[in-house]
Amino acid sequence: MALPITYNIRSLYVRGRVTLLAIGGIALVVAVLVVLFAMANGFRLALRATGSTDNAIVTQRGSNSELTSGLSRENAQVLMADDRVMRKPDGQPLASPEIVVVASLTRKDGQDVNVTVRGTTAAAFDVRSGLHITEGRRFQPGLYEILVGRKLQQRMKGLAVGKSIRLQRKDWTIVGILDAGGSGFESEIWGDVDAMGPAFNRGNGYQSLTLRMRDPRAIRAMNTELQRNPRMQVQAIQERQYYENQSGEVSGQLLGLAVFVAVVMGIGAVFGAMNTMYAIVAARTREIGTLRALGFSKSAILTSFVLESTCLALVGGLAGCLLALPFNGISSAAGGANFAEVSFAFRVTNDSLVLGMGLALVMGVAGGLLPAFRASRLPITAALRS
Repeated sequence: MALPITYNIRSLYVRGRVTLLAIGGIALVVAVLVVLFAMANGFRLALRATGSTDNAIVTQRGSNSELTSGLSRENAQVLMADDRVMRKPDGQPLASPEIVVVASLTRKDGQDVNVTVRGTTAAAFDVRSGLHITEGRRFQPGLYEILVGRKLQQRMKGLAVGKSIRLQRKDWTIVGILDAGGSGFESEIWGDVDAMGPAFNRGNGYQSLTLRMRDPRAIRAMNTELQRNPRMQVQAIQERQYYENQSGEVSGQLLGLAVFVAVVMGIGAVFGAMNTMYAIVAARTREIGTLRALGFSKSAILTSFVLESTCLALVGGLAGCLLALPFNGISSAAGGANFAEVSFAFRVTNDSLVLGMGLALVMGVAGGLLPAFRASRLPITAALRS
């Protein structure tokens, strides 16, 4: 004969203070786990949204970021002449040779951080989709004019349109704010490649070349040909995949931190739940004896206490998820592959919420199993005399 669920609910209500302490501990663990996963997801999704699946990005073979890549102007011209590259109506290739450097700027909190500075061409706005100027205008070729990413402007000092900043001993005028749909480009400064090249001592080549392909399926074949060409030490990869790969190390570290914190705090929460359930068993010894005398079996007692602990944990898990939800959309930043900050927004996903509830369930079962086993093994006579 099974015990009714209402019995467990009333028991938790009667011991409200102990119940709330156990729920609070589990809720804290779940909230921390979900928030850390939201941070990792936000960083990964920001870089995943960077670039287009129709584009190929060409970098130096073996480099793990644009900052450490090198590409000669001659090789760039050969690649832009490839028939697989899409062209404008005037016959010009849809290609954007670019340089990438790092500069130091001051955040609004007063801390100096590295920022990605990208020298590009006007063709970049045709090669890449989803780019908009929300304020001001585009930079003019050959002039010391720059665009500032929307998220970068929100985090740094003195990046309003019309202001000037000092980069490489030259004053650059901010002429526009770049909106890139929440991608990593919104954490960058863009200027004309022919102006930035000499200013940053990059006049002899580029760091990368982005190509709009007629057929994106040709990217793999192009890369195979480049790998076999000893005169061109370069590689080609889908642009979106390239930037998503950039998130691997950082998002992996954040996920590792989330797992580590969840394990450490989870163990503490399990012992807390276990102590709570042992206290409940000790306080209800005579009650357990009465239930056994009324004919409830050991398995019914065991199931009842495990169920009680599980219900307690699920309530704590739900509370933890609710605590984590306000963090969704909060802006933050982390270092990327170019040793520069990438701004992103926390993303609380359904998967992270399900994971949080799963962790709460595990903590509830683990924390209630041993006390429930003890309760089910109590002798009836000893329990009644307690």
